[in-house]
Amino acid sequence: MKRIVLGDNAAVLPTLPRRFARLVYVDPPFNTGKVQARKRIRVQATAGQGTRGGFAGRRYEVEKVASSTYADDFDDYVGFLLPRIEAALRCMTKDASLFVHLDYREVHYVKVALDRLLGRDKFVNEIVWAYDYGGRPKKRWPAKHDTLLWYALDPENYVFDFAAIDRIPYMAPTLVGAEKAARGKTPTDVWWHTIVPTNGHERTGYPTQKPLGVLERLIKVHSARAAPCSTSSPAAAPRARPPRATAAASCSSTTTPTR
Repeated sequence: MKRIVLGDNAAVLPTLPRRFARLVYVDPPFNTGKVQARKRIRVQATAGQGTRGGFAGRRYEVEKVASSTYADDFDDYVGFLLPRIEAALRCMTKDASLFVHLDYREVHYVKVALDRLLGRDKFVNEIVWAYDYGGRPKKRWPAKHDTLLWYALDPENYVFDFAAIDRIPYMAPTLVGAEKAARGKTPTDVWWHTIVPTNGHERTGYPTQKPLGVLERLIKVHSARAAPCSTSSPAAAPRARPPRATAAASCSSTTTPTR
């Protein structure tokens, strides 16, 4: 059974049970200073003079449908984020892990704030999600990665199911033997993963949606002894923004219940 809760996680998290989640994943806005928007259209073939040309000379009528937008601009970003993470801590089991998904703009400040909140000894690792899409500026190295900060409430006792890790191909399979080559190797803390395709079935239209593959890997490995369900409470910024139904969408706080 799945339960999806849509709303401001600052309001939703205090209503959830205590000590039920082995995994909390937080994917807030990145404080880009911009209005994040994704325009959506509906295209239909027409026999007349449509507004858009297509393959083999066909014409199409284009209809604009509702767009998803939110203002990604915070004067006090840490002040916005930390109370929401604190509200999630009461939901976590003693062997739970916390992942906070950020980019280069705020990750350093949030890392220091989380060290103070949880203790530096609770920090386990950082995961780099690298991708290869979008423009490439000529004045600096292109920013093509996000960072997931990983904290364990108990660094000596947390869920990490090594057997559940998905395998990737060896770059030189002939050097490791047939058995290892067939099994593949486990990923490192740098994950190469594409974006959500524009025509993908998981695409919701939300501006900064993340691919489900990133979150699915975390769920498989870090909630191995948990029931196969999740509770998602997308966080809302102080400005109005539309709700989303996907746990991997931007600014969501996802908790995976234990049995």
